[in-house]
Amino acid sequence: MTAYLLNWLNLLARWFHFTAGVAWIGTSLYFVWLDNQLRAPAKAEDAANGVSGELWSVHGGGFYHNQKYLTGPKSEPLTHDLHWFKWEAYSTWLSGMALMAVVYWAGASSYLIDKSVLDLSPAAAIGLSIATLVVGVVVYEALCRAFERQPLALGIAVYVSLVLGTWGLFHLFGARAAYLHVGAIIGTVMVLNVAHVIIPGQRKMLAQIRAGQTPDPRPGQRGKIRSVHNTYFTLPVLFIMISNHYPIAYGGPYGWVVLALLMAAGALVRHFFILSHKARIAVGLPIAAAAAIALAAFIAAPRTAPAESGRGAGPSYAQIAPIVAQRCAACHSEHPTQPGFNAAPQGVLLDSPARLQAAAARVKAQAVTTQAMPLGNMTKMTGEERALLGAWIDAGAKGP
Repeated sequence: MTAYLLNWLNLLARWFHFTAGVAWIGTSLYFVWLDNQLRAPAKAEDAANGVSGELWSVHGGGFYHNQKYLTGPKSEPLTHDLHWFKWEAYSTWLSGMALMAVVYWAGASSYLIDKSVLDLSPAAAIGLSIATLVVGVVVYEALCRAFERQPLALGIAVYVSLVLGTWGLFHLFGARAAYLHVGAIIGTVMVLNVAHVIIPGQRKMLAQIRAGQTPDPRPGQRGKIRSVHNTYFTLPVLFIMISNHYPIAYGGPYGWVVLALLMAAGALVRHFFILSHKARIAVGLPIAAAAAIALAAFIAAPRTAPAESGRGAGPSYAQIAPIVAQRCAACHSEHPTQPGFNAAPQGVLLDSPARLQAAAARVKAQAVTTQAMPLGNMTKMTGEERALLGAWIDAGAKGP
């Protein structure tokens, strides 16, 4: 019953997280686009009133007129009816942490720990999981202070620190969990940029405006820098959110390099779109992103030689059946016996010859090629067993 309830909590937290993330990222992408589309105000009186840019647009059967005031209107009080874009960010992070707790902390033995990487107790693994988030934030803040006036150097330093962090996480947790933790670090940095820098800066400027003072532009400038960082984090973190479905990315020995390349590709693509908003088409950026993705695919490609046809019947079903029963069917059966599972992951059933044959290609990809399964190798599947299973599948996956 506990596993059943955890699965429902997993589903609901994931749904909420996805919905909140769409809201947050959607508003972020929109406002970056809007900022880059603003034009000088057409009316002199608008400029005199503090309008720094404006945009006319059409959507949903109506026309919209956006005007941006850097420090509020000059000839009238700033309205009290302000919408603050913050709960989209906060709810995304809170639901993400709920998902982390339900999946990776409550199921630490299954999803977080890979004893072939590091033999941890669940309590130690959870403690390290939390510590990585704290360390990630501290390093990011230190880099922001050290390179405050050098945005390009700061961007490079943040990327390098993420790559080093990814490498380190691959030496702490299972590969899938390592990917997730990189995303959690980025997400935590993003939400703290909102809560710790952007919103407080806006509140400070607002208080000065309402007091009739000339607002200090520095909090707004700092907030703008952090907002730009969040923009470039967007595509990498979105990839990480879906990555657990693709062991071809994280399953090999160089999964951390693959993630480093794909994060770079995401940032390059995001920069391309930001420039395109300003009518600047930098063709080299998507080409560089495509090259990074191609290199990632090459690095992640399996290095085993393909099976040759006509070289014998291969192993029999009787030889591989005990391997599947002991290493795979504990989770992938109608009634799983592995603690923490009340249903077969992703509905894949391997508890009969027919079901195993039907899923043979998927088994080959995840248990033999990428070795992403069993999860965290919790059932201690050996290299010889993987090779035997792969040879049976290559020979036609013949039943008993």
